[in-house]
Amino acid sequence: MAEGEIAFPSWAEVNLGAIEANVKNVKAFIGDRVELIAVVKANAYGHGAIPVAQVALEAGASRLAVARVREGVKLRQAGINAPILVMSYIPLAEVPLAVQNDLTPTLITLEQAKAFSDEATKAGKTLPVHIKVDTGMGRFGLLPEEVEGFVKGVASLPGLALEGLYTHFSVADETSHDSTLYTLKQFETFMDVAKKLEGAGFHFPLKHACNSAATVRFPQMHLQAVRVGIILYGLRPSEEVEPPFPLVPALSLKSRVARVRTLPPGFPISYGRTYVTSRPTRVALVPVGYGDGYHRLASNRGFVLIRGARAPIVGRICMDQFVVDVSEVDGVAMEDEVVLIGEQGGQRIGAEEVARWAETINYEVVASLTSRLPRVYTKQGKIVGIS
Repeated sequence: MAEGEIAFPSWAEVNLGAIEANVKNVKAFIGDRVELIAVVKANAYGHGAIPVAQVALEAGASRLAVARVREGVKLRQAGINAPILVMSYIPLAEVPLAVQNDLTPTLITLEQAKAFSDEATKAGKTLPVHIKVDTGMGRFGLLPEEVEGFVKGVASLPGLALEGLYTHFSVADETSHDSTLYTLKQFETFMDVAKKLEGAGFHFPLKHACNSAATVRFPQMHLQAVRVGIILYGLRPSEEVEPPFPLVPALSLKSRVARVRTLPPGFPISYGRTYVTSRPTRVALVPVGYGDGYHRLASNRGFVLIRGARAPIVGRICMDQFVVDVSEVDGVAMEDEVVLIGEQGGQRIGAEEVARWAETINYEVVASLTSRLPRVYTKQGKIVGIS
């Protein structure tokens, strides 16, 4: 793709062909009997929720999952009709909006369930609902001993249909013996709850437990559906987990050289004077910063790609820009493409490497990218959309 087609100083480039390939690989792995729930919360982990959701559904996903009601509403406004599960807390004030947009709530209190029942009845709808079991995450959901009584209460309410029962694993991305045993224990607890509910006459047609890591590590836990997020974007769940199928990273973060000059010896660069030149140093200015979601902890640690070579970040990353040393890169000029995440000239900087510099995980690296960065969507090397 020619640089001249993009009129931004910095942008996130999202390869929808990569998303499509990843979804197809996951779907082939789990088989036709297991539904694929594509997790597109947090703007599809920074990739753009609407284009990603559309491609994921076309490629084999049958459902979507988000964390907030308004994330689901935006998908509906884009004309997406697939079932959308809201996996997190829904304030009572947002219940009418959720029902109006046919979003599937996760219920954890009777007060919330009654509000959904009233709203669904008023609208003349039967709303599918999911119940979350906290099998050892300690976060959102009901403890195993609370579930049966709660389900009885929900089942007695008009306008609600029990559709899904699910849990979430806390260490499925860790492969140590202890962590593996803990994940197996979580699953056993979940299945015990499901069995008791079935015995009490409550049928859930959609049971799901697996996140990305569990999906690739524990095929025996796939049940009726899996909830897959990070691997749809071509990123590994952790450095310990290697999926048995190829992943194609979908997102690149790009910018341009905004200025080139040579600074004299002893010259401090950026806030705090954390880097001082030791010799005449040719530097380039890159117009990206923590205001775009690029992590400040990469200061004096990270690299970018310019003309197919690595150039180190020198000095602190600012809100809107940072400086790199291009003394060892021949011919750097204004407007040259800069790659912060992605490939250039046979070199690659992955989100995982940026995460190590920033002392975080690849999830945060991509999900942190702000709306100030335009998303440029490509397929087969051609721009197919910009948002």
